Amino acid sequence: MEGLFPAPERDRALGMDVYITRTPGIGGVIRKTPDDFVVEEIFDDAHYEGGRYLVIEVEKRDWDTHRLIREIARALRISQRRISFAGTKDRRAVTRQRMAIMNLEVDALRYLRIPDLRISVLGRTNRPLGLGDLKGNRFSIVIRDLLVDTDSAKERLERVTHEILEIGGVPNYFGVQRFGEIRPVTHLVGEAIVRGDLERAVFTYLAMPFPDEPEETRAAREELWESRDVRSALRRYPRHLTYELAMLNHLVSNPGDHAGALMVLPENLRRMFVHAYQSYLFNRMLSMRLRRCLTFEPVEGDIVCFSKNGMPDVSRTERVRAENIEAVRRLSERGRAFVTLPLIGYESELAAGEQGEIERQILESEGISRESFSVKICPDLASRGARRPALLAVDPRVDLLEGNACIQFSLPPGSYATVVLREYMKDSGESN
Repeated sequence: MEGLFPAPERDRALGMDVYITRTPGIGGVIRKTPDDFVVEEIFDDAHYEGGRYLVIEVEKRDWDTHRLIREIARALRISQRRISFAGTKDRRAVTRQRMAIMNLEVDALRYLRIPDLRISVLGRTNRPLGLGDLKGNRFSIVIRDLLVDTDSAKERLERVTHEILEIGGVPNYFGVQRFGEIRPVTHLVGEAIVRGDLERAVFTYLAMPFPDEPEETRAAREELWESRDVRSALRRYPRHLTYELAMLNHLVSNPGDHAGALMVLPENLRRMFVHAYQSYLFNRMLSMRLRRCLTFEPVEGDIVCFSKNGMPDVSRTERVRAENIEAVRRLSERGRAFVTLPLIGYESELAAGEQGEIERQILESEGISRESFSVKICPDLASRGARRPALLAVDPRVDLLEGNACIQFSLPPGSYATVVLREYMKDSGESN
């Protein structure tokens, strides 16, 4: 693994220190328009044979999933809790995903008029949709404004693809969306929560400024970051920052109640903070593994998981020891065993050997322990921990069309298309 390309500062700040491919990138911009980023959910063939849940497929353009669900619920005059789905999707994109709506008749959709949304009825079922129903996502992405000429782009696309196929995939990093594309602050809030510093968590979320925000928003955050004057901030913050305004209102009425300020946020957002910090630590551990020339091949001390229906199943794990390493490596070569790294929680099992040294070194450098994730000051945000494969298997298909790069691939749930794209683009603003 010697000679790996170092990543730019914005990636390193999120723990993504290296590229796995050595070919220079093509540069470019993704999501120049939402139509450049198309995502379609993959399901097993389902035969919906009746029930109280109406199953629909929605095709949305430039819609955040949670915001769209709020809008659908408002238009139908129903509770958001009646709408279930298998996974969130990128906002600035065209995405096709399934939803199930409890106790809704097809006729209720007839007068639903929401811009940039098309709905198809698939049938009815007896249960809501959940993450376990989703088999993966299919991506079709256009990269525009390449930094190299057509011949160079074609050569680089082919070479990067060859490298990815030789390796078997790319590092299974958590992409920038996990942390916030415009304002990558989610993991910093989570870190403060894990450390028990709820005041820092609240003001990091409310006020830490980032340069890519609109000027009015950035200026309001900068002032609060310096002054801590929540009453003044409540008057100045733009009205579209609804979560921040709710927190500020709480702090004005309840000075110093930082735990209460966090509690006004939706539960899924509150939990995302600690999960994002776990993701940051995972990225750091994976980067250090690669920098130490450890490949995705199992070595003694690693903890591997095994395949289920052709996919990694992190509920079935085993530690690699001298007596089983050859068998595990044979399974790995056949795509039936996968090296995993921890999403640190209070019950996490650390690896042994060199990978274990990496995990302990990262925790020591952060000054935290596994027990920190019990979050005694805010127990509802505690995390037991989990595991995640180190390698993201992918089989990209690439082409050049009118001077733009077109890339198609499929990924399992919970993986990020941008970590594939960054290998082709390198330091070129791939998160734009």
